[in-house]
Amino acid sequence: MYQDEIEEILAGFPVCQYGFLDPEEILFSDRVRYICRSQCGRYGKSWSCPPAVGEVDECRKRCLAYDKVLIFTTLAEVSDSAMLEETLLTRKGHEEVMRGVLCEMEGAGARCLALSSESCSICEACTYPGGPCRHPDRMLPCIESYGILVTESAEKCGIDFFYDSQTVTWFGMIFYV
Repeated sequence: MYQDEIEEILAGFPVCQYGFLDPEEILFSDRVRYICRSQCGRYGKSWSCPPAVGEVDECRKRCLAYDKVLIFTTLAEVSDSAMLEETLLTRKGHEEVMRGVLCEMEGAGARCLALSSESCSICEACTYPGGPCRHPDRMLPCIESYGILVTESAEKCGIDFFYDSQTVTWFGMIFYV
C-alpha cells in the first residue's frame, strides 16, 4: 500500500496528525513493559496486554514483519485530563477511528497489525486467562503492551502529543505491508 493511498483514507477521518516510519526505527523496550507491570491495573487481565501479547522480543519480531508503520493521533476535549474516568470515556471515538482506518486499509488490500491506546475494553469482563478472546478480530492490543514508547515514535514523525490539560491525545499505530 502506498503512502498517498493511506493519506487519502486518513482524509476521511478526524485524524489530527500522522506520520510514517520504518518498523526498524521504533524502539522496543522492556522498560515500557515494566510500566505496564507496575502501574497498570490491566496487566495480566486482558488479551490486549502483557503477558498475553507475548514477550517484547516476540512483539518486536511481529512488528518487523511489516514494511511500514502509520502513527496517528486523534484528539478529545475534556474538562481536565487528570480526571481519568472522563478521559477514558473519550477513548471510544478514537477506537472507532482506529477500526475505520484499519478496515479501509485492509479493504484496499493491505495486511495490517493495529495497536491502539489503552487496554481493550470491548467486553465488560475479559476472558483472559481462562478462555479465548471473544473478539480476536476486533481486539486492538495496546501500543505500550508491545514495549513501544509511543511518544518517542511520535517525536520522530514530528507529531505533537501534549496540548493542554483539556485535550486528550490518543495514539494509533498500524503496521502494514
